[in-house]
Amino acid sequence: MQKIIENLLEKIGENPQREGLIKTPKRVSDAYEFLCSGYKMNADEILNQALFKTDNNEMVLVKDIDFFSLCEHHLLPFFGVVHIAYIPNGTVVGLSKLPRLVEVFSRRLQIQEQLCEQISSALFDILKPKGVAVTIQAQHMCMQMRGVQKVGSKTITSSLKGIFLSDERTRKEFYSLIK
Repeated sequence: MQKIIENLLEKIGENPQREGLIKTPKRVSDAYEFLCSGYKMNADEILNQALFKTDNNEMVLVKDIDFFSLCEHHLLPFFGVVHIAYIPNGTVVGLSKLPRLVEVFSRRLQIQEQLCEQISSALFDILKPKGVAVTIQAQHMCMQMRGVQKVGSKTITSSLKGIFLSDERTRKEFYSLIK
């Protein structure tokens, strides 16, 4: 990867041997390894290590989970917050596992719509709750730094499963709690 970055620097008209850029190929390589570390993570392993039996059947919500990801179309960052809720069906998951689940999928080349669906599907498939709701609000540098250059614009996506999809009251409660 370092050689590719060195070639990229040359292609954009830079001298990869100048003082400020000598270590850049290594730094960029290390950064991308971290930013794409989700490929080495497994949602099943993360969630299954913290499942607990419960009689609770009320909504569990963790909101404002910050995330950073890379747009798969431009390799530019997008970032924002994720809100995750579920209605238990005899099992809950440790609260810290929800932000970890976000990391699994956000630390991959991604589009926001897919990120939202992957988080929702993993939680629904592994936990088997009565329902799952995931909403993401994000800013995309591919829209702000280039292209239409609309600084401050936000994209909102959601993925609803089970009771959140079928029961308007439950869905409204979720949306009122994340405002």
